[in-house]
Amino acid sequence: MGSSIRHITLLATLSVCSIAAAGPRMVTPLDAGWRFAQGDPEGAEAAAFDDTAWAPVSLPHDWAIAGPFDVKARAGGAGGFLPTGVAWYRKTFNAKPIPGRRLFVELDGVMERSGVWINGHHLGHRPNGYVGLRYDLTPFLRTGGPNVLAVRADTEAAPSSRWYAGSGIYRHVRLIETGDVHVDQGGAFARVTALDADRATVRVGVDVINDGTAARPVRLEAVITGPDGAEAARLVVPAVAVAVGRVETLSGDLTLAKPRRWDLSDPALYKASLRVVGADGAALDEETVAFGVRDARFEAATGFWLNGRNLKLKGVALHADGGAVGAAVPLAVWRQRLTALKALGVNAVRTAHNPPSPEFLDLTDELGLVVMDELFDMWNVAKTPADYHLFFSDWSKRDARDIIRRDRNHPSIVLWSVGNEIHDTAYPVQAKAALKSLLDVVHANDPSRPATMALFRPNVTGDYQNGLADMLDVVGQNYRETELIAANQQNPNRKIVGTENGHNRVNWTPVRDYAPYAGMFLWTGVDYLGESDRSGWPNIQNPAGLLDRTGLVKVSGLQRDSWWNEKPVVHVVRNSTPAAPGPATDGAGPTPTLPTMIAVATPAPRAAVADDWTPENLAPHPETIEVYSNCQSVEVTLNGRSLGTKALPADASPRQWPVSFVPGTVTAQCLDAGQAAVRDSLRTAGPAARIALTSDAAAVGAAFDDLAFVRARVVDAEGVTVPRVPVTIGFKVSGSGVLVATDNGSSTDHTPFASPQRQAEKGRAVALVRGTAAGGTLRVEAAASGLKPGSLSLKVQAGRP
Repeated sequence: MGSSIRHITLLATLSVCSIAAAGPRMVTPLDAGWRFAQGDPEGAEAAAFDDTAWAPVSLPHDWAIAGPFDVKARAGGAGGFLPTGVAWYRKTFNAKPIPGRRLFVELDGVMERSGVWINGHHLGHRPNGYVGLRYDLTPFLRTGGPNVLAVRADTEAAPSSRWYAGSGIYRHVRLIETGDVHVDQGGAFARVTALDADRATVRVGVDVINDGTAARPVRLEAVITGPDGAEAARLVVPAVAVAVGRVETLSGDLTLAKPRRWDLSDPALYKASLRVVGADGAALDEETVAFGVRDARFEAATGFWLNGRNLKLKGVALHADGGAVGAAVPLAVWRQRLTALKALGVNAVRTAHNPPSPEFLDLTDELGLVVMDELFDMWNVAKTPADYHLFFSDWSKRDARDIIRRDRNHPSIVLWSVGNEIHDTAYPVQAKAALKSLLDVVHANDPSRPATMALFRPNVTGDYQNGLADMLDVVGQNYRETELIAANQQNPNRKIVGTENGHNRVNWTPVRDYAPYAGMFLWTGVDYLGESDRSGWPNIQNPAGLLDRTGLVKVSGLQRDSWWNEKPVVHVVRNSTPAAPGPATDGAGPTPTLPTMIAVATPAPRAAVADDWTPENLAPHPETIEVYSNCQSVEVTLNGRSLGTKALPADASPRQWPVSFVPGTVTAQCLDAGQAAVRDSLRTAGPAARIALTSDAAAVGAAFDDLAFVRARVVDAEGVTVPRVPVTIGFKVSGSGVLVATDNGSSTDHTPFASPQRQAEKGRAVALVRGTAAGGTLRVEAAASGLKPGSLSLKVQAGRP
């Protein structure tokens, strides 16, 4: 994390050193060595409770992803038919109270309705499973003997969060040691207040709290280092007296000469080291925060601007689960997914419908993706009987404050969303009061960014007439793109963005062609577990992504690539739809006649479009070769014979060549000047012969956030994927590694993700593997009955810093 200054040595049990051997702030990971039990045993919070029979686990940990899938699961299809309930975690560690020092535990996420105890003392309760928690352990530490931290996580009221949300301590945990006078939770900040071509003014500051026994004068010493690691600016803020139990803000402005701007193609990051120093010169606390120098703004007439460039936000909504790993998502999963999405032209992400983990935002900062950080999915009016509406009035202001203060330094965030499809809008007086309270929190804690919300059928609830929409800095609406355009035309001062949108061409072209429309966020970027309550058992997921659950690009992603990528692209697919598509069908059959929300959340019938040239019927029959490309001219050949060229349609529809099927090779080639190498081919597969393995990396680390994706394909003798062969692939990992999970992206496969056996889906399956010891080698083998097995080896390296 950005706040880490140095780490305490971890032994068999944890020892917290004295200040003589420590820095002003010490951050110690607390992920290892926990004990876990499902159920709700009486007295589990007590230090003397016997947990020797409990299972040893490491964090992050989502116990629900182990399954089983059950049609009678309490969460139903909303939760992917996976289990929910109460579970306990306990951690024993050594830490003695030290005069003048404080010890905190920080948990990035507990799903949900959490309770935390230290040595039997209740530290607090938090209903929201997406907020970070921090508790002061200092008053309850034992002077002799070990300490016991106990955490209760309760998802028994499911479905209470949309959609699959996991269960347990599903994010990282750490201990933080500081002085009695220290930076408050989320209290360190660095934000750009002025920017031109030659200089940037950066305001840095800390909220300092005094938990000691006497007033203390403290000053702030700030040092900014640039993307190259060299010092860029330095500042000393004069001392301020902080009374006991009070919080004071120390801040000042620094100037950066010729700053390097954070941008999509050059996500340059600065670091601000903020040190709180006492009157005697001793450092009491220190935080280091990463930030970026950039100018991001929304304009009513022209949409979104980044660093002087007018851009369309080509965004995707992302749900929080990581497929086979559940809600406890290693960063490698998000790296694979976000990298694949960005390669398709995606430049923005909406965290639907709750705030992500801190490291997710570190990654969007690093990769150069802009973010809409969403706070809530419901306010006072329920979407399900036991959801957050029960707690909104008591907790929403604190939750919003904590989320914003945690996330506000990330340059990737350009917009806060205070709610998604909020049902309170049917009651305008109540809704406007709730909205005002949230906007006040947003603007007080981050004056540098605008706020929106994802309006749901605003013309039904009168949001554009009763003043609610105009309370927003940027008006967001889900779906119905022409309605949002009309709202801007009714009031040209409205800044507008599509907060959730469908995949069809008729959703994209209005956004593309209307200058005030800042952009859109597709529902969704990646297939996700849950929201199969409408489609019903045996479906366990919503397959609405550009990528499948394993991170592979789907046909919808190929088409999106042709619309959103700035580079020339060509993709060829096979369309078996009997009739040629009309103007609103995107080459995949007629537009759904279901209401928008139900259509989006319901799996489509069996796809008629496939990225193969191997239909079930290999005899002559009608097929359509379909090409997704942004090239001005494309030529298609079948077995070397030209079928002609076609120009780019103005409405971005696919180009099609009806043919009578013959086995062989289909090739589509870009004919634009200098782009002859831009082409794509499909080949007819022969009989399945072997398993081919590939990895997304040549090496893998051994930490939780490290994973390698080892993809298995059923191929013929020439290496062509065989899309329809009913084989089960067995994975085996040996050497310095372990098998974490397997998957195939199927909506109806109920095999536990931890199983080494996985049925091939469209000829493919994936194994997620992790190293166990840096410097070693792990070996992955994959076998299936009647096929030649495949294998590969990966080096095990130290994890990412």
